Amino acid sequence: MSRAIHTLGRRWPTLLALASAALTLGGGDRAGQVAGLGEILLILPLLYLVVARAERRGLSWPVLVACVLLVTGLRLAEIPATAAIVPIALGALIWSAIGGHALRPGMIRVQALGMLAFGALALLGLAVDPDLGRYLVAAGWFLHGIWDFVHLKLDRVVARSYAEWCGVFDVLIAVQLVVLA
Repeated sequence: MSRAIHTLGRRWPTLLALASAALTLGGGDRAGQVAGLGEILLILPLLYLVVARAERRGLSWPVLVACVLLVTGLRLAEIPATAAIVPIALGALIWSAIGGHALRPGMIRVQALGMLAFGALALLGLAVDPDLGRYLVAAGWFLHGIWDFVHLKLDRVVARSYAEWCGVFDVLIAVQLVVLA
């Protein structure tokens, strides 16, 4: 029994991801769900880029909390999250380019390229018809889940607990978009 409790204790990020994903179930109409999850997809690579550029893995969870508060505030003010997230992402890319960090081989360049790729997929998913957009946004979430698991395996950039949580959460959101929408 204590071994099972110990194992569950070590897997708290997975349990948190399951609970987090359960909270997103039944989140309105398909178009609203695609729009909301597409906007949040922009945040995922942004967090990685900010943490990589700061070179402080311990910022993973605080940056996530800041992003959640930002999106919540924007939604309460009825401001599209993309109106704030896109300029912040561009600022993070510029910050990463300062001193040539994003141009040199290494994790900052990888994260900058990830920001561009996932950002493009999210924005494309938001720009097209919601029926097609859900598959593009789902692909972005699924691929970001793989991104998380690679970072977890390599033990790089973000906190291991964050990479585990995010990987599980991302894959579940992708499944939700494709299967349950």
